Amino acid sequence: MIIAVDGASGTGKSTICKLVAEELDLSYLDTGAIYRSVALVAKEKNILLNDEVGLKKICNSLDLRFEFKDGQNHIYIADRDVSEDIRRPDISMFSSKVSALSGVRSSLLNMQRRFAKDTKKRGVIVDGRDIGTVVFPDADIKIFLTASDEVRARRRFDELQEKGVKVEYKQVLAETIQRDKQDSERSLAPLKKAKDAVEVNTDGLSIDEVKEKIRSMIAKKAG
Repeated sequence: MIIAVDGASGTGKSTICKLVAEELDLSYLDTGAIYRSVALVAKEKNILLNDEVGLKKICNSLDLRFEFKDGQNHIYIADRDVSEDIRRPDISMFSSKVSALSGVRSSLLNMQRRFAKDTKKRGVIVDGRDIGTVVFPDADIKIFLTASDEVRARRRFDELQEKGVKVEYKQVLAETIQRDKQDSERSLAPLKKAKDAVEVNTDGLSIDEVKEKIRSMIAKKAG
């Protein structure tokens, strides 16, 4: 079974998917982490957006693996744990631009599909922005999470504060809106709701409430 969960940043995709994966013994693929990892390596190697050859080279040689432990999804590039590095605000903005490049997306598409195909578990839950429309258009369940700009920015702001990152809420809100614009207006695989996706607005809902909504959808589909 493939469960596709799409939505903008701050809608709770990663948090919810990790919880559902752990409780139902599913594999979990955070596709955003893949693009963020490419962006991180590109930044560190000073590869620019117009160097699509250089970016594709990173994609094709990326030694990336996921390890779920202690309730957290850890992302490794070779033996380096980059789970925190890829969540930096500058990497978030850069990854949004990197993910709009056709060469990058085509290079990583097979990686995402291969992960789902090779899972040893009974299914996989995948989050991103084009999972139900492009990556897995035939997914068994499609969910589109939404939340207001203010709520999403507040969640991101609180997360950064907990990590000791000094940032103003207004800046986080502006970056949230800007990233939405980049993701939804790009010509290739823009962020949008699949026609057969179920929309879930997470404003005012607890993590457990959203999780239970998705669990009930999976249970119904699984019979």
